[in-house]
Amino acid sequence: MKVRVRDVDDAEWREAAASLGEDADLVSLWGDEGEMRMALSFLEPRALLVMNVRCRDERFPSVADEFLPAIRLERAACDLFGFKAEGARDRRPWLDHGRWPIKAPLGAATEADGEGATYAFLTAEGDGLHQIPVGPVHAGIIEPGHFRFHASGETVVRLEERLGYLHKGVDALMRGAEIAAAARLAGRVSGDSTVAYAFAFARAVEDALGVSVPPRANYLRGVMAELERVANHFGDIGAICNDASFALMQAHCSAARERVLRACGSAFGHRLMMDAIRPGGVAVDLPRDAVATIRALVKTLRAALPRIVSLYDDTASLQDRTVRTGILNPALAKMFAAGGYVGRGSGRDFDARRDFAYAPYDATSWKVATRAEGDVNARVWVRFGEIEESLTLIEALIGAPPAGPFRVDLPKVSEPREGFALVEGFRGDVFAAVRLDAQGKVARGHLRDPSWFQWPLLEAAIEHNIVADFPLCNKSFNCSYSGVDL
Repeated sequence: MKVRVRDVDDAEWREAAASLGEDADLVSLWGDEGEMRMALSFLEPRALLVMNVRCRDERFPSVADEFLPAIRLERAACDLFGFKAEGARDRRPWLDHGRWPIKAPLGAATEADGEGATYAFLTAEGDGLHQIPVGPVHAGIIEPGHFRFHASGETVVRLEERLGYLHKGVDALMRGAEIAAAARLAGRVSGDSTVAYAFAFARAVEDALGVSVPPRANYLRGVMAELERVANHFGDIGAICNDASFALMQAHCSAARERVLRACGSAFGHRLMMDAIRPGGVAVDLPRDAVATIRALVKTLRAALPRIVSLYDDTASLQDRTVRTGILNPALAKMFAAGGYVGRGSGRDFDARRDFAYAPYDATSWKVATRAEGDVNARVWVRFGEIEESLTLIEALIGAPPAGPFRVDLPKVSEPREGFALVEGFRGDVFAAVRLDAQGKVARGHLRDPSWFQWPLLEAAIEHNIVADFPLCNKSFNCSYSGVDL
């Protein structure tokens, strides 16, 4: 992946911000030592540009003032570093709920009183409107998040989310950490995407160090990534249908997901394959008998998939709940550079495996599943299509496994280095930026979940739907709470 890094002045920074959504996509926006950094993706030719602007008096020109999708990333950076975004449309805190013992933990930290202030939710005006607060504590085993609905009767007029309840201090914990410890932390940013995060972090470190991993390591990483994708897609499809009160579909999908997880546990020593990928390669090789296990799994899933698809497609009451529900406008999907099934369900034809080709995907071929309708049904069908293509990829990878070592030692460094990576997780593209110090420790690690750009789109997709359809819309997006709370 080609990445250019440039230091720019305020005028160039503003010009770049104004070009977002038209000439370039916003990949991420984050803070660092005395500066703000922004990664942009250009389509022709496909390349990444990372721009750095100095924060004079801890101030920088607001990106969100020019480009709305940057708002939450900008607010998070200001919380962590104490920066001020000049011209910002939204100055409310994001991660900092006023309960931290210190303010700006990664910047010029100061003591805080730990008393949370009342959060100023956005308002809606009109006759007969009422508010419905939901969360942050929810029924069942689910992460915390607050949803504030403004509704007219049962019709949603506005939804705003408040997240940040799961703030774990990931960025602070990475600072000064050994690479191995930081890699373990990366794999725990969002547990259902542990492979994708570990893959992205490892590739960023390898980019910084100029390391080429062995072909066998790339092959194993690809197998793990596709197994993770298949497991999560089956889980999502079942959960969407269960929210439409069709538990039979969830039973079939849960059984399929369980088969995948058992095979992963047998092949890689952990059902979620946590810590299986690390910088320099992978932690474990694939045992000979595990290849047969994965082949059998693919055969079983291929036999089960048509029946599951038919069950979904032939159930009229289920279609009545998913078709034309929670429509995401394609223009918004493009503007927010929405990844994964959220973007592809609204016609955005982007997949980091293809468009920023990296091993082992640079030597394989598959179809990127897309739909144009943008509704819950479209996002289900994209998942079905991706399961089919992932099974094809797994078959291709295990059919011709390269021999040789599955990891290499990382070289020692004597000067600061940095690297970047973009990896396609099941939700969409995961971005990783890693800066190493002269001792080879992590000076700054930044990991951007696709949910940063998907949560705001959920707010748009639920408008004009009824409140009872929110669980369907929410699960069809399945954004990560943990991935954006950091």
